[in-house]
Formats: sequence, C-alpha cells, structure tokens
Amino acid sequence: MNIKKLMSTAIVTSIFMGGTAMAAGGPKLDGGGGGENLNQTQSTELTSIETSDLQFMREEEKLARDVYLTLDQQWGEQTQVFARIALSEESHTASVDYLLDKFGVEDPVVNDTIGVFTNQELQALYNELIEKGKTSFIDALYVGGIIEEKDMRDILAAISQTDERAIILAYSNLLDGSKSHLKAFVRVIEAQGLTYEAQVLDAEEVMLIIEDESEIQN
Repeated sequence: MNIKKLMSTAIVTSIFMGGTAMAAGGPKLDGGGGGENLNQTQSTELTSIETSDLQFMREEEKLARDVYLTLDQQWGEQTQVFARIALSEESHTASVDYLLDKFGVEDPVVNDTIGVFTNQELQALYNELIEKGKTSFIDALYVGGIIEEKDMRDILAAISQTDERAIILAYSNLLDGSKSHLKAFVRVIEAQGLTYEAQVLDAEEVMLIIEDESEIQN
C-alpha cells in the first residue's frame, strides 16, 4: 500500500475512532498487553527513521507554536484562535521532547527562540508562512490550515514507520490535536463568510475532519 493511500485510510479511521484508539490497535511491543506502563517498555533502540522522525516532529510542533505566537501579535485583536492553539502546540512540542529524552535522542531545538530552527526545510517554511500570514487576516487563518493539514500528513507517515508503543500513542495524541486545531481555524474562516478548501490533504479527507462533530481535547 503506498503512503498516500495509507494516510487516507488512517485519517478516515482516526476520525471515527479517535487517534488514541487507532494507536491502541496498532503494533504492540513483544510480551506486552494493552495496559502496560509506557515507562516500562522494553525497547530503547530506535531505528534511524524513528530517530529522524522524532527530531523532525519536535521542530515541526515548535514551528506551529512559533507561527501562531507571531501571528497572534498581529491579529490577536480579531481572534483568540492563534493564542489558544499556540498554548496547545507548546504542550505538543514538550511531549515530543519527553520522547527524545526517553529514547536518548539528541534534541534539535538548541535554541528555543521563536523562528529559529535547526532543520533548514522548517526554517524556510516558517519564513514563508510568516510572510503569507502577515498579508491579511484571512491569509493568516489559512496559514493555520496549512500547518495543521501538513502536521496530520507528517504524523501519519511517522506512525507508519514505528512500532514503539509510546511513540505511537504520543503521535496519535498529536494527530487528535491537529484535527481539533484545523476545525478551530475553519470555524473562524467560515465566520468570515468563506468556505475552507483543502491545502495539503485531499478534499475528502478534510471534509470528513471538518464534518466530524466529536470534540477532541488537546
């Protein structure tokens, strides 16, 4: 199954089951039942892919936080959505930091200053999104949509490349958060009399996420 089809299937599944429930049905560690303590997992040796995914996810969640904090400075009088979601993203990047420490992976965030990244792809993306988001209030809201759709795509790809239960559960929580955040941005966009259109994921995937009426804590 190619990654595009895998991600489409996973998104649809996670909408109706919830990301954490999806993770509970995922790969299990040897000799473990569903109720083991995550701090007691036996495997501590990650593959190079798992390691690079964790490092990328750490900075990707930081990027979301940094973009929203920056855009809130300009558009905060018109909406609280950037400030609220920035707080959530702070907890998300901290949860990935916990995994880095747990598995002994080097933290790429050597400078937690807003807008500073080790990964040059994310540095360029941050610069691009900030420039776009400062153009207009609507553009800023659509920047939020881009970030959350991209997060979901990258999280699902990372889930497909690990069998570490602690990582799967953490990623699934991030996925739940991104779905909730996307819906929040869409609500504000629709309040401006506009219709949101998918920017990274397929239109059908985004529609299913938006139309899902369940509320996810993140």
